[in-house]
Amino acid sequence: MDTLSRRQAMKAGTAGAAVLLSGPAAAIGQPRVGADHPWRLWYRQPAAAWTEALPIGNGRVGAMVFGGAASERLQLNCDTLYAGGPYRPNSPEAHGALADIRRMVFEGRYAEAEALINARMMARPLKQMPYQTAGDLTFTLPALATTDRYERALDLDTAIARVSFTSAGVHHVREVFASAIDGVIAVRLTVDRPGALDVAVALQPGQVGKTEARGADLVFLGHNQPSSGIDAKLSLAIRARIIAPGARIAVEGDTLVVRGATEMVAIVALDTSHRRYDDVSGKPADVTAAAIDRAARKGWNALREAHVTEHRRLFRRMTIDLGRTAAADRPTDVRIAALTSPDSLSAPSLAADPALVALYHQFGRYLLIASSHAGSQPANLQGIWNDSNRPPWDSKYTININTEMNYWPAEPTGLAECVEPLIRMVEDLAVTGAETARVMYGARGWVAHHNTDLWRATAPIDGAQWGMWPTGGAWLCLHLWDRWDYGRDPAFLRRIYPLLRDAALFFLDTLVRYPGTDWLVTNPSLSPENQHPHRSSICAGPTMDMQILRDLFDHVAAAAAILGTDASLAKEVAAARARLVPNRIGAQGQLMEWIEDWDLDAPDLQHRHVSHLYGLYPSAQISLDETPALANAARRSLRIRSDNATGWGLAWRLNLWARLDDGEHAHAILGHLLGPGRTYPNMFDPHPPFQIDGNFGGTAGITEMLVRSRGQTIDLLPALPGAWPDGSIQGVRVRGAAELDLAWNAGVLQHVRMQSAISETWTLHYGDRQHRVTLSPGQTLTLNPADFRRQDPGSNRPAVPG
Repeated sequence: MDTLSRRQAMKAGTAGAAVLLSGPAAAIGQPRVGADHPWRLWYRQPAAAWTEALPIGNGRVGAMVFGGAASERLQLNCDTLYAGGPYRPNSPEAHGALADIRRMVFEGRYAEAEALINARMMARPLKQMPYQTAGDLTFTLPALATTDRYERALDLDTAIARVSFTSAGVHHVREVFASAIDGVIAVRLTVDRPGALDVAVALQPGQVGKTEARGADLVFLGHNQPSSGIDAKLSLAIRARIIAPGARIAVEGDTLVVRGATEMVAIVALDTSHRRYDDVSGKPADVTAAAIDRAARKGWNALREAHVTEHRRLFRRMTIDLGRTAAADRPTDVRIAALTSPDSLSAPSLAADPALVALYHQFGRYLLIASSHAGSQPANLQGIWNDSNRPPWDSKYTININTEMNYWPAEPTGLAECVEPLIRMVEDLAVTGAETARVMYGARGWVAHHNTDLWRATAPIDGAQWGMWPTGGAWLCLHLWDRWDYGRDPAFLRRIYPLLRDAALFFLDTLVRYPGTDWLVTNPSLSPENQHPHRSSICAGPTMDMQILRDLFDHVAAAAAILGTDASLAKEVAAARARLVPNRIGAQGQLMEWIEDWDLDAPDLQHRHVSHLYGLYPSAQISLDETPALANAARRSLRIRSDNATGWGLAWRLNLWARLDDGEHAHAILGHLLGPGRTYPNMFDPHPPFQIDGNFGGTAGITEMLVRSRGQTIDLLPALPGAWPDGSIQGVRVRGAAELDLAWNAGVLQHVRMQSAISETWTLHYGDRQHRVTLSPGQTLTLNPADFRRQDPGSNRPAVPG
C-alpha cells in the first residue's frame, strides 16, 4: 500500500496529506484484495449433528450440508415458509384499557397494570407464526465401502460447500451452492473412474403434501401448517432435477436411482405462494418448474461461475488480517475446541490463534450474504437455516435486539445491499403497524412491539412482561437512518422519510407527562425482558425508550431539514425530545435502567439484556470523549451485569467494551464467544440453542475494535488488544459514503488510506491525535501517524502507543 512521508504530507497543503495516488485504487464498494486468504471452514469427518453441518444460502433458499460419504443430507429451507397465513392480531379492547393501565403504572401498581395488559392489550392470538423447515433432500451411495482422505469444507470466498474422499480406489468430489443469480441450489457429484457412481435421490418433505418422481424430476407439492388458531394458507413446491449424462435414471417409487454415472448434477428449487404479508396468490409449482428449466439449460459450469461472481462481488469488498500461527492449520472444530473453557474469560488460547478471529469475522459476513439478499426476507433468528417446525423462539424476528443485531455489521463491512430486505420489512410494518397504532392506542403513525413474523404482526405478544414494549419499530428506524448515513443517497432518504416521520408521530401522540415533572415518557413499557424489584417488568419511561426516541426524533428533524420539508413537525419533535428523561447515574455509579434507581435491587443483576446501554452502542449518545461521566456509568453497569451472558448477550457486550476503548476486555469476551460453549463446531452461535445474532454481533464487534464511525468522526484502532500486534483491515465503510484501509505493526498504526464517493469532511482520531480530512469524489488519501496532531490538553483519549 502506498504511504506518504511527513515531508510529502506537509506539501499537501490545506487538504492535509490528501493526494491522488498514481497507482490504481479499488473504487468504493468494489472487490478488495482477499483471494489469497484461506477463508475456509474444514473438517476431517462428516457432520454428526445439525450444528456441525455447513450452511449455504442465497437469501431466499438455503440448505445445511452434512457431508456424509455414503449418505448426503441437504436440510432445506425457504425464507417464506412460515406457519399460518395473513392475520391481524390487534386487541380491540386495548385502547379502552390504556388510561387505567397508565394510572396504575404511575401509582406504582405495576403487578395490577401487568395483569390488565395481559387481559386487554395482548395480541389475539398471543403467539406469532413459527418459521418452518422444508425437509431434506438425500443422496445415498449404496455401494460405498470404507473411505479415506476424507475432507469436508465450506469456502467462504466462493460460497461452495465441498466434500471429497476416496473409497475402493475411487475418488469422490461433491460441491453444493445456492445461487442468488439463478435462484436454485445446485449439487454436483463426480468420480474419477468412469461409470463408478450409483446414487439414490429422495425427498423427505417437512410439510404436508405429496412427493412424486416425474421422469428425471422429484416434485413435492404441499402446504404449510396452521398455528395458534391461524389456518394454513401457503402452498409449497419443491422440485429437484437430476442430470447424469451417459447414466441410467430409474424411478423406484418416489425415489430416483442413478446408475453408472461419472458425473451427476441435481438442481433444486423451492418456493411458496407468499407474495406479500397479505397476499398468498403465488404459483410455486410454476415458479420452481421455470427456475429448474432455466438452470438446466445453463449448465453446471455457467451456474457455478455466475454464482461465484455474484458472491465475490459482495464478499471480497472487505478483508482482515490479524496474524497467523500454526493453529490455523488445524480443522475448524479442533481450533474451536482448543479455546478457553466457557467459565473463564482469560482466553489465553485465543491469542495463540488470531486467524480464528478473522475467520469468525468473515464467516459473519458470509452468513449475512447467504441469509439476506436482494428480494429475500430479512435474516431471522436463525438467519435462514432451521430444521424444525417448532424452532426455538419460533425463529422469527425479535426486534428488541436480535433482528437489529443481525444487521450491525452490514454497513461497516461493505454489505449495504443486504439491508434491503430489512428496509422492505419496515415498509410493511409501517402499514400493519398503523392499524395497531389506531386500534390499540388511538394514535397516528405506526408502532411495532418486540416481535414480528412473515405476516408482519405488530401487536404485543407472548405476555406483558416481554411484549408490552412499543419501541421496536422505532429501533428499526435506526437502520434506515444508518443506510442513509453510510450511503448519502438523497433518493433513499426521500424513500425512508415517511417511515421515520410516521414512527415519530405515534410517539408524539402517545408520550405522557411523568407526574411531578415536565418529562415525557412511554407508558406502559418495559426495559426489554428485565424485571424491576416490584415483581413486574411494566414501567414508564425506561432508559432505553428515551435513548431510542432521542435518535428517532433527531433523525426525523435532520431528514426534514435535508429534504426541506415539515419544518413545523421538526420543531415539534425537537420540543418533545427536549422533554425526554435524560440519562441518569444511580447511587452506585451505574447508568440507571429505569427512572427509579432500581438497578441493584432488580431480581437478575446479570440479566442477558443490557438495554439501557443502547445509548453507548449501537447509538453514539454516550462516549468517552463527549460524555465521560455517562461512559464511566455505563462501564459500571457492565461490571454489575458481568460477562456471563448468552451468545448474543456476549456479542453486545463485545461492542460495548469496544466503545469504551477497552481492547483487552473486548478480546477476553471474544475468547468466550468463540469458545466451545458459545460457538458450535460449524461456527454457528448458540444462545444456546442456535441463534444467529451472536455471529453478526461478533463480526460487528471485531470491526468496532479496529474502526469506529460516529457522525463525521472516525476512530482508528480504538480498542486494539495486545493479542493482535500486527494486522490490517481493508474495505471498512464509514459514515459519509467513504471507505478506508489501515495497517498496524507492533501495536502502532502504520498508515490509513481513505476514499469517498462524495465531497465531505471528517475528523480522524488516533489515540490522542487527530487529523481533519476533506475529500472529493474519487480522491484517495493516505496518512501516516506523523500526520496526526495532538489534541488539546485534557483529552480523554489515550496517548498513541510507541
